[in-house]
Amino acid sequence: MPSLLIRNLDDSLHATIKQRARANRRSMEAEAREMLKHATALGSATPPKETIIDIANSIFGPIGGVHLDLPPRGSGGGREPLDFSGPEYDP
Repeated sequence: MPSLLIRNLDDSLHATIKQRARANRRSMEAEAREMLKHATALGSATPPKETIIDIANSIFGPIGGVHLDLPPRGSGGGREPLDFSGPEYDP
């Protein structure tokens, strides 16, 4: 089975791996193997660089939409509400 030697490991990283190994009741070598397995498994499932928001912005433009002048609430607008009670609306 192949092996890997990592030189010039930062002291704080070495201490972190040692602490994690102790907490997981593993050797430092076994802990480093698990960390590498986990890191490479996550690397294959990384999200795409272009998100759905990026795609939508490229198609429809930047977020913000359009500005609509809405009438104030309760103004009624001078219209009667539609009446759907007639026989032509029965299913």
